[in-house]
Formats: sequence, C-alpha cells, structure tokens
Amino acid sequence: MRKPMVAGNWKMNKTVEQARELVAQLLPDLQAFHTVERVICPPFTALLPICAMLKGTDIGLGAQNIHWEASGAYTGEESAAMVKEFCQYVIIGHSERRAYFGETDESVNKKVRAACEAKLTSIVCIGETLAEFEAGRTEDVLTRQVIAGLGELTIEQAQGIVIAYEPVWAIGTGKAATGTGANEVIAKAIRSNLVKLFGNSISQQTRVLYGGSVTAENAAEFFGQPEIDGALVGGASLKIPGFLEIVRAAAK
Repeated sequence: MRKPMVAGNWKMNKTVEQARELVAQLLPDLQAFHTVERVICPPFTALLPICAMLKGTDIGLGAQNIHWEASGAYTGEESAAMVKEFCQYVIIGHSERRAYFGETDESVNKKVRAACEAKLTSIVCIGETLAEFEAGRTEDVLTRQVIAGLGELTIEQAQGIVIAYEPVWAIGTGKAATGTGANEVIAKAIRSNLVKLFGNSISQQTRVLYGGSVTAENAAEFFGQPEIDGALVGGASLKIPGFLEIVRAAAK
C-alpha cells in the first residue's frame, strides 16, 4: 500500500512572520490526519523557524530547490546538506524552475542524485506544456523526463523518490486535468517507464502525486484514481480551510 501524500508548495509567498502565523493556525487540525504524509514547503527564509514549529509532530518539511554541488562559488544557492539540516523533503524540477530558471532534465538528474546522497526525499516534478499537450506529445515528453531525470539512480535510491505529475497547462490557470485522464497518463507514461528503469516492484511502490490547480472541490476526483497517491498543492496550500479539505480527501 502506498501511503497518501499531500505536499504544500508555498512558492515565493509569506515572510517569516506570515509563515509562522499560517503554520500556527494550520497545525492543530493538520496533525489529526496521521494516515496521510503531510509536507509543508515554505520559502528558504522560513525553513528554520518552521522546522522549530514542526518539532515533535509527524508533519514533514520540504525545500523548494537545491543545488547539486556540495559547496562552492554558487551565489544564491543552497546545497542538499544545508537543506538537510532542517528538511526531510525537497521539490526538484518544478515546471516554474524549468520555465523561468532554465532547469533541464540533466540538472534535475544531478539534483535528485545529490538529494539521494543527503538522504532527502525528492519530489520530482514532470509534466507537459500546453503546446506539447495539444500536439499529442504528452507520453513522449514524460518518457524523456522520467528516463533522463531518474537515470543513473540505484534501486535503493529509487525507493526514496516521489514523482509529481503536473501538467504545465493546468498550473495556476484554474484548469485541471480530469482524474481519469491523469490516471491514464500516469499508468502509460510514468509507471511504465519506472518499470524499464527499476523494475515492476519499484514502479508499484513509487508514489505519484498530481499537481496542477488542485482544489478542495476537485481533490477527491483525483484521489479516487488507483494510480494517484496524493497531490502537490500550490496556491491552495496557502488557504487553511481548502488545504485541510484536500488533506481530508486524501485521508478518505
């Protein structure tokens, strides 16, 4: 059985004071959902204070990015070891990192391997753009991203990977793939390629989240699908009632 996961990606939102306030309001109810793996991914500036607030709970903390090098002259970057001091998880290869900061399948692969070495759980994001979707290239794009992004991992390292399927055309647009559509894509283009890389056992135990305009209203549609194991939630993770409803839907 794959334990459901709901991770909230706050993106570039909330000062430290605002982050503390949000977590303080969220924690009492969020702690009740022990059957769901819950992860909060605030901006880097808030990692230390939020780490202190989560101490003693079973709620995980994640960073939104890392660099693949252990140290060096990389101004503005943070290594996996730096993140590991506070976090258990890291988001890698988000579509916004790919679109705005030039991340590639190759850089994603380097970051995933660095995270594995630091014993961080990678939430590896993959997904097709609107142009690729309309051209019928979804399966080709996801195949490339899975094979190139996760290549060179050992079987042991692959056991700690979480994949987030985020169709780029559905992020921040108010549009979302259908539950059945996302389920089919995950089966055909993600799990099948995990089999090629690591075998059927790893493919079946790997959690695949859906990301892309997930809301309290549509979460149950996605979580009811056999191949979907939770969600990487963007804007809705900043709204306490809605985020709790998404976690509640995953618990069911």
